[in-house]
Amino acid sequence: MRVLAIGECMAELAPAATQGDYHLGFAGDTFNTAWYLARLRPDMHVSFFTAVGADDVSLRMRDAFLASGIDDTYVQTVTGSTVGLYMISLINGERSFSYWRGQSAARQLAADPHALAQAMIDVDLVYFSGITLAILDATSREVLVTALRTARAAGKTIAFDPNLRPHLWSSPSEMTEAIMQGAAVSDIALPSFEDEAAWFKDADPMATADRYAAAGATTIVVKNGADAVHHREGAAFGNVSVPPLKHVVDTTAAGDSFNAGILAGLQDNIPMEKSITLACRLAGAVVQGKGALVSIDPVHLDP
Repeated sequence: MRVLAIGECMAELAPAATQGDYHLGFAGDTFNTAWYLARLRPDMHVSFFTAVGADDVSLRMRDAFLASGIDDTYVQTVTGSTVGLYMISLINGERSFSYWRGQSAARQLAADPHALAQAMIDVDLVYFSGITLAILDATSREVLVTALRTARAAGKTIAFDPNLRPHLWSSPSEMTEAIMQGAAVSDIALPSFEDEAAWFKDADPMATADRYAAAGATTIVVKNGADAVHHREGAAFGNVSVPPLKHVVDTTAAGDSFNAGILAGLQDNIPMEKSITLACRLAGAVVQGKGALVSIDPVHLDP
């Protein structure tokens, strides 16, 4: 199975063991999912589609892709640009972020429609997010949505995490409209209920699943923090309990790693309940480490 993740990878400054020290890494929502997927399923071919600069930090980022087992064939170089940067602050395990992303080359990832379309030809699954949409201007966003629609019509599976981040949008209405445009070209939707309730006024996870089903998604998995995960496949639906955690260090990439667990089961048609259990175990392990990318042993995650 060949997977293409599309989005922005940024330089990450994460708190180190010593107070006031930070560790430089590379992360970003769709990249995080690709990173965990490559570890869960080394038998899958995972590629990342983005744009970076030609500077040293950009070159180090590409080296990090390859070291992670992620194919960088579809990474574009934008001369004179660089990558975005964010810093994580932690209070009682909950994170907040400071961003410097105005110079990010990833904002131009859809500048070449042909390159975007070509990248989707030889893959089985394309994964993108609401942040992927948010960093693009309206014209580039339409280019991406059109390419995804074409890929879906050609038989590719399209997976989408809405990942609502209002600070990246000019208005809530622009955000919600674009998110539903993304949903309309997707087979799989992976929303988080807390965000969906805040911005779409969903009464419960089932309402969230129903809305994405009405938009055209056939498989919906609704993350809900420590509460049960709601899933819907066609007319069938169910809930899977989340194992309790006694200790949470850093919730960064909890949802991204969860998504990797769901996508990992697609190749072997693993029942959704089992995929969700794996996804919960993975996310549970991730939040007990610092930063977005936490070393995990897939053997210990198998339900």
